[in-house]
Amino acid sequence: MQPKSMICAEIESIFPGSPADRAGLRPGDRIRSINTHRTHDAIDFMFFLSSGQLTVEFIRGGSRNRQQISAGEGEDLGITIKPFKVKTCRNNCVFCFVKQLPKGLRRPLYVKDEDYRLSFLYGNYMTLSNIEAQDKKRIVEQRLSPLYLSVHSTNRALRNRMIGNPKATDIMKELKFFASHKIRMHTQIVLCPGYNDGEELKRTVRDLYKFYPYVSSVAVVPVGLTMHRKQELSPVTKEDALRALRAVEPFQKRFRKKHGEAIVYCSDEMYIKAEVPLPALKDYDTLPQIENGVGMVPLFLSQARKIRLPKTVSRNAKALTFTGTSFYPFLKRFADRLAEKEAITLDVVPVENRFFGTTVTVAGLLTGRDIIKTLHDNTDSYNALLVPDVALKEDEDLFLDDVSLKDLEEATGLKAVRIESTPQGVIDAIEGLSAE
Repeated sequence: MQPKSMICAEIESIFPGSPADRAGLRPGDRIRSINTHRTHDAIDFMFFLSSGQLTVEFIRGGSRNRQQISAGEGEDLGITIKPFKVKTCRNNCVFCFVKQLPKGLRRPLYVKDEDYRLSFLYGNYMTLSNIEAQDKKRIVEQRLSPLYLSVHSTNRALRNRMIGNPKATDIMKELKFFASHKIRMHTQIVLCPGYNDGEELKRTVRDLYKFYPYVSSVAVVPVGLTMHRKQELSPVTKEDALRALRAVEPFQKRFRKKHGEAIVYCSDEMYIKAEVPLPALKDYDTLPQIENGVGMVPLFLSQARKIRLPKTVSRNAKALTFTGTSFYPFLKRFADRLAEKEAITLDVVPVENRFFGTTVTVAGLLTGRDIIKTLHDNTDSYNALLVPDVALKEDEDLFLDDVSLKDLEEATGLKAVRIESTPQGVIDAIEGLSAE
C-alpha cells in the first residue's frame, strides 16, 4: 500500500481528442498536483481545476512528470478519475442494516462506508466517528457542503450506545465546529423505540435547531429491520409512529411560523406506519432529504396529477408492474386513474419481501426471486413488465440477489423494461410499447 503522502488522483480513462489526450496523459497516470496543489482524489481534482493553462504533475511508471494542458473556459479536460478507496465505519450500531443482511449477496453490499467525501458527493450519511482534524480542515477549506449526518441523538451517552462506539466524538461539538465555519448539514434521526423516542426525540430536535440555518434539515425515519437481525430491537409500530408525528408537529409549526420552513420532517414511511394521510407536497419545502424517503410519495402523487398522455399512446397496450407493499396503494391509485381517464391498462402487483422479511416494504429492497415468485402466475395477456429502476443496480440490470432482467423475462415470459420510478417514467414506457 502506498504511503498516504503519495496517494494521488489516478486517471481511469481519457476521452479521445480532449485537452488531456492532446497533452499526452494516459489512463493509469497518477496526478500528483494541479498548479502545485496536491491532488489526492477526485474532489481535489475538481476543486483545483481552472480554465486556461494548467500545470499537471503526474507519476507514470515510477517517474515524476510535468505537462502543460490548455483548456478553454468551461471546456472539459476529458479525464475520468478512478474512485477513491472508501473509509469504512468503525461503529457497531444497534440498527445497522448491513449487519442485518443474510449471506450470499454481492460483496459491495456488505461495505459500511463512513466517508465525508461520499457524504458530500452522493449524500451518504455519516456519523463523524472516524473524522480527523485534517479532514475537517479540508472540508472547511474546500467548502465541502452540504454534509449528511446521522445524529440519532444529541445525548452523547445514548448516542454512543446506539452506534456501539463508546469513544465516538461528541456530536454537539462537531456540529458547533461545522456551523461556526458555515458548513451546511442535513441530519437524520433513525427512530428506535425504547432508545431515542419520546422526550429524547424532542431533546435532539431542540439541540439540532440551535445550529440552524447550518443544520438545514432534520429527518426522522423509522428503523429498518430485517428478519436476519441479531440485535434485540423493536420495530416502529403504528403507535410509535403516531407518537413521533405528534412530537414533531409542534416544532414544524413553530419553525414554519418563524422561518417559513418546517426544518424537521418525518419520512413518508412514518406516516404510512401511522396510517395517517401524508402532508401536501408544499409542506416539504425544498425537499431537502427526498433521497431519504422524505416527500418522495407526495412528489410522485403531485407529478401523477399533472401528467398528460401523448396522442401517440395506444390504448391497446397492456403493461404489468410491481412495487413494495408500502408504495402499492399510491401506485395503484395512479394506475386506476390511467384506466379511468385514459383507458390505459397498467396492472400493479404488490410484492411481499420474503427475503428480508415482511417488515421491509420498499421496492428498492426487493429481490428478483421474490418478484418472480409473486408474478409467476400473473403474466398472461400483458405486453411487457415495467421494472422500476430503484429495484435494480444503478449501472446494471441486476436485482440485489443478482437475478437479471433476462432471468426475469425467462421466468415470466414477458419483455422486462427498466423504467424511471416516476409517473413520467411509466408514461414513457407505455409510449414505447405503443411504438412497437
